[in-house]
Amino acid sequence: MTHVRWGVLGASNFARQQMAPAIHAAKGAELAALATSSPEKADGFRAFAPELRVHEGYDALLEDGEIDAVYIPLPNHLHVEWAIKALEAGKHVLCEKPLGLKAADFDPVIDARDRTGLLCAEGFMIAHHPQMHRARELVIDGALGDLRHVTVAFSFFNDDPDNIRNQAGAGGGAMPDIGVYACGVVRLLTGAEPEAIPYAGIDWDNGVDTKVCVDADFGTFTYSGMVSTRMAPRQEVVLHGDKGVLRLTCPFNAGVYDQAELHLETTVGTRSVERFPNVNHYVLQVEAFCRSVSEGADYPCPLEFSRGTQRMIDMVYDAGKR
Repeated sequence: MTHVRWGVLGASNFARQQMAPAIHAAKGAELAALATSSPEKADGFRAFAPELRVHEGYDALLEDGEIDAVYIPLPNHLHVEWAIKALEAGKHVLCEKPLGLKAADFDPVIDARDRTGLLCAEGFMIAHHPQMHRARELVIDGALGDLRHVTVAFSFFNDDPDNIRNQAGAGGGAMPDIGVYACGVVRLLTGAEPEAIPYAGIDWDNGVDTKVCVDADFGTFTYSGMVSTRMAPRQEVVLHGDKGVLRLTCPFNAGVYDQAELHLETTVGTRSVERFPNVNHYVLQVEAFCRSVSEGADYPCPLEFSRGTQRMIDMVYDAGKR
């Protein structure tokens, strides 16, 4: 496989702690450059990638002819602008979620992707984890019988006013930050789309949503979701059918919050547990991206899927106004 040479557009803590090390570790990838005007921030990246080239501006990195792909971890409200700029500069793009703050925001990015013929994707890393692949397989193969209800919960506590997750102008809020997972995972595992959102209860603080409770109708099954940035840490997905119950114990931060496991109970009295230790879904995401760039392999999570998740989030906000 030809190595894909990566640049990181901004020295965020998440990029330094998770995605840049994942690019550095991934097969078929080379972490080659970083754009930041803060030398002290670059030091944290050079600790594991000492040959890293550092550009003082984002445009300078996009003009670097030795970069094939960029990862964008900028604040949410800047994602669309810089994704399009990177595509027009001839770079493949992996952009941190959410790529857009409305479903319509995805349209110009999809147009730029199609016009340039380059790969552009949102960083929905859970789609690459074997826990998710196995859960989807169990649902599709009928291990649960007919699916009747899905419950999703994802929460953590962060009330720091200086954190961009708590800044309305930067696209902060619980739904943009983690609602992407709560809405995306049910679509990923079932292949279904919401038909209606009968209820959405939203708590607001200084213009950002801090707790959102959702009831959704998917036609053949119902959904209850809760996300919060003001509650104790919790994450769980439960899929409940007429012949079985499947519980994902750590669906979103595998290896950080806890170990990823699948617990399956069926009406015939069987119980099983499948564990997925030592799996880094960020590395798997980068490797899948590199295979698509270098070999033309289909990318598992295209922008059209991510747009569908944002459409569901838009429906939640609309329901919360009623």
